[in-house]
Amino acid sequence: MSPRPPLRVAESDPRWFRDRPQVDAVVDSGPLIALFNRADHWHPRVRDWLERNQHVRLYGTWPVLTEVCALLARRIRNDAALDFLQWVQRGAIRVDSPPAASLDAVVSILRRYDSLPLDLADASVAELAARRGIHQVLTIDRDFEVYRDARGRRLRSLLEP
Repeated sequence: MSPRPPLRVAESDPRWFRDRPQVDAVVDSGPLIALFNRADHWHPRVRDWLERNQHVRLYGTWPVLTEVCALLARRIRNDAALDFLQWVQRGAIRVDSPPAASLDAVVSILRRYDSLPLDLADASVAELAARRGIHQVLTIDRDFEVYRDARGRRLRSLLEP
């Protein structure tokens, strides 16, 4: 099987959005898996959203990247996970380097929302958003509607399910 051409979404700087203010958002695993899996029913919607919203600066966490790679390798093939990592490497997502204290915050989030099917990737997204003061999340998961930061503000989904 020949390798797919590299994905170019969210890598260019077209003139039509240069004057738009930059918006920060944290990205969850679901949209990334859909973007690199053409068979996923979310694929066209996520790709279209990214193409229309290149002014949105995406931040990711290592747990999210790990989850995406594992699921792409399992569901599609190893090359899909490698394609994803190369896309990240080209700057499509800014990978967060959390301070050591972030682990305490992640554990606190996991405890606070222990009745949800929360996992490490989700908790890392909520922690990053709270630490950086980001209020938008690119997700297809409805669970993010319940998360609140220290001021009681919820994360707003940019990709409504």
